[in-house]
Amino acid sequence: MKVYTTDKIRNVVLLGHGGSGKTSLVEAMAYLSGITSRMGKVADKNTISDYDKEEQKRQFSINTSVVPIEWEGHKINIMDTPGYFDFVGEVEEAVSAAGAAIIVVNGKAGIEVGAQKAWELCEKYKLPRMIYVSNMDVDNASFRQVVEDMTASYGKKMAPFNLPIRESEKFVGYVNVITETGNRWQGKEVVSCEVPEYNKANLQICRDTLMEAVAETSEEMMERYFGGETFSEAEIRAALRTNVCDCSIVPMTMGSNVLCQGVYTLLDDIVKYFPSPENRKVAGINLKTNEIYNADYDFSKAKSAYIWKTVVDPFIGKYSLIKVNSGVLKTDDLIYNVDREIEEKIGKLYVLQGNKPIEVPELHAGDIGALAKLTAARTGNSLSTKATTIKFGKFELSTPYTYMRYKPKNKGDVDKISQALQKIGHEDLTMKTVNDAENRQTLLYGMGDQHLEIIVSRLLNEYKVEVELSRPKVAYRETIKKQSDVEYKYKKQTGGHGQYGHVKMRFSPSDDLEQAYVFEQEVVGGAVPKNYYPAVEKGLQESVIKGPLAAYPVVGVKAVLYDGSYHPVDSSEQAFKMATVQAFKKGFMEAHPVLLEPIASLKVTIPDAYTGDVMGDLNKRRGRVLGMNPAPGGKQTVEAEIPVSCLYGYCTDLRSMTGGRGEYAYEFIRYEQAPSDVQEKEVAARAAKVAENSGEE
Repeated sequence: MKVYTTDKIRNVVLLGHGGSGKTSLVEAMAYLSGITSRMGKVADKNTISDYDKEEQKRQFSINTSVVPIEWEGHKINIMDTPGYFDFVGEVEEAVSAAGAAIIVVNGKAGIEVGAQKAWELCEKYKLPRMIYVSNMDVDNASFRQVVEDMTASYGKKMAPFNLPIRESEKFVGYVNVITETGNRWQGKEVVSCEVPEYNKANLQICRDTLMEAVAETSEEMMERYFGGETFSEAEIRAALRTNVCDCSIVPMTMGSNVLCQGVYTLLDDIVKYFPSPENRKVAGINLKTNEIYNADYDFSKAKSAYIWKTVVDPFIGKYSLIKVNSGVLKTDDLIYNVDREIEEKIGKLYVLQGNKPIEVPELHAGDIGALAKLTAARTGNSLSTKATTIKFGKFELSTPYTYMRYKPKNKGDVDKISQALQKIGHEDLTMKTVNDAENRQTLLYGMGDQHLEIIVSRLLNEYKVEVELSRPKVAYRETIKKQSDVEYKYKKQTGGHGQYGHVKMRFSPSDDLEQAYVFEQEVVGGAVPKNYYPAVEKGLQESVIKGPLAAYPVVGVKAVLYDGSYHPVDSSEQAFKMATVQAFKKGFMEAHPVLLEPIASLKVTIPDAYTGDVMGDLNKRRGRVLGMNPAPGGKQTVEAEIPVSCLYGYCTDLRSMTGGRGEYAYEFIRYEQAPSDVQEKEVAARAAKVAENSGEE
């Protein structure tokens, strides 16, 4: 592949709902640009961008893949992203590297929630965008309906650049609004034709809207517009490019991916209207001077880049996908990883075409490429020269809130699973593992149930290890509400020395639920010698790990040793420790023991229409709604407190209640006494487990 300068590069991310046609659009682009000699199909498992085994098996995109297209002397780095919400991390990574977006909308299904979320992402990152309506060859596909719905949702900035021509219910051509000409497809060729009568009224409306937008780009243009002058095609295109780049106009176009219709025009429009990196800004911090460093994709400045994605493939190896923020990267350059404080030699430079690495001699500012085998590098790391160390800000990634407990099917695979998850974690920053030592469980976090299921599938297929997912244990705590006064005498007579330890203890609630216990002694007259106090405390330390009520950790107990007795020969540290353990069990159970459950602060952001359903569901889950606050985009944020045990499965339920439009976040805030039915259930489960274990013995 040729080397392209910054002004000839376009970085375009494809966004949209799952199944809207992003992957098939990439196939049509690849075919038209000559990368492939025949178009692949998702159903045939032979597309360029869905090369992963999991993607082929499930027939939808899971990872973002990059396909560089060479078109009319330009290089368009197309990033094909997943449409399903469980893989939003892949989308956010791609958006951070993009300079513009194409939101793909299925002409038959209309505007789906994935397209709305794509729009919100573009607004957040101020990305110039274009709407491409796919599946125009399908019956009931309506470009007009999508235009009306988008205009109703996002205002008059929606500007159709082309209008469909249909004959006998078939999509046969398009009307170019800018040139006011009709075009028909004849095989692969496009031939001119008359603008059909039914298009003329709509063409005039669209044309007037475009001309108003063109006039608003400068006072001179405005004067000419009101003076009745017509603008030349070159003036219109130059003005529209300005409008598209500053997001004041969003072009709308359409096509059929499978018939490769409308895609040629789309590629032309990407080159004509989308900004090259030199029209966009990027800044970092120069760590040597502590000043802001405006890299701004300037090829003449010191080399700098950042890693926006990592690919770890058992077959092709590890690649760090980079975007060059300034300078020109060349083969064999030395590059300094600012985050890891390590200097590495680049070796070879690549561009990835799906999973196919293509070697290139250099990458100019603004380009997207890949570096192989950077051992220490991770997604989000900044790369620069050691002389000019530049650190770029990290992009925002969604937080994973869905989690399950995982266990290896084969106990001997523990280390292999840990290494495999570490490798997957390098690629997928929305997956994390947590070792919950208190409850003796390992937890796998992801963006949703499907995300977790695919991680398990990858472990089996790529790394040949098997894990089982199950419902996680909730981190309950045990404490007491009243006081108790107990004594326990531990006596054991064996051959030779016996064992003797005798303690009298008081147990009461302590105010500090952060601490497991507070130990004090009030022994008078040496009834228990001082050298046995540490043994008593050791007995307490062991006892609070698994409480007597339901084997959960104990918190908030004050233990006072006030009396006891000892034997000059038979007493030992072990005997006093055992006496304390038994005294604790007895004293704890006599002091009105209760179970404490973790409570989370929950925020659910939803469109207005769903507030009733969501609040009703929270009440069923024992949630306490604290209030509602308006959020941007006609949404509400419901704030509530809810037991952590009642959040299990919430991600799936919220999506089904809101059609995927709801989002939530939570964090642990405190412990609270659990209702009696929850406590009884946990105590019964503990008793059943003890009985089962004693039966096995």
